[in-house]
Amino acid sequence: MSIDIKNFVIRTLVASIGIPVIVTCIYYGHIVFSVMMIVISVLCVYEYFTMIRKYHIHKNISMIMAVLFSVLLNYNKFNINKNILLYTMLMMLILFSIEIFNGVVTSSIVRISLSFFGIFFIPMTLMHLVYIRTLPHGMEITFFIIIVTWIVDTAAYIIGSLFGIHKLTQNISPRKTLEGSIVGCILGVLISILFRTLLMQQILTMSMTLILGCTISIIGQFSDLAESMIKRDSGIKDSSCLIPGHGGVFDRFDSYIFVAPTVYYILSLCYKL
Repeated sequence: MSIDIKNFVIRTLVASIGIPVIVTCIYYGHIVFSVMMIVISVLCVYEYFTMIRKYHIHKNISMIMAVLFSVLLNYNKFNINKNILLYTMLMMLILFSIEIFNGVVTSSIVRISLSFFGIFFIPMTLMHLVYIRTLPHGMEITFFIIIVTWIVDTAAYIIGSLFGIHKLTQNISPRKTLEGSIVGCILGVLISILFRTLLMQQILTMSMTLILGCTISIIGQFSDLAESMIKRDSGIKDSSCLIPGHGGVFDRFDSYIFVAPTVYYILSLCYKL
């Protein structure tokens, strides 16, 4: 297996534009970073609904609810409290009402489930990056998560393309290899240690650094596979073609779907936030 040089160059050029924008938003935080994450969440939901269009879900009303939910998640800055139960019940009430009065019973539960997943799960998980950014030393931790995740993803892609032999999940993501995954995890931990040594010695202990490095490296790849599973079920290669060389927004931020909440709750547990 070899690297697609043209695609790699395009990916690099796009990254050289996108990375400074993301870095700037993380640096300034507050409303700037919140708006960026709301936009990213909404675009991910839109691509997800486009991917599963074969199930004939009610895309327009679902998108409206997803946008409102993304804004409300950011506005309330809640973690897990009674507000989330209220929003969840309202969304389910609307989805069930649509199906009840739609008159088409066949696959109604499938449409409700798929719609709810997009409306609730994607914004809720990604918005944990905003919660992390608001923590003490949140800027440094957010940079830590973004950088380690990106390096793991890049290393796994390059090593897997050059030296990978054993498929990680043949039916879900045939280009991902066990060799690339292992090297990605090792490099993720090493970069975590380096990052702490240079910038975060007063913020993270070595044990916490190792925990977060391993967590991000493993969960990030698992997240990526989860999105790949959705794509394979939908019969598509990329979530969209919005970002040249990278596919869609969902393709670029899929790793954070499980990483962001996992890291947030590890920090909450260890530091009793």
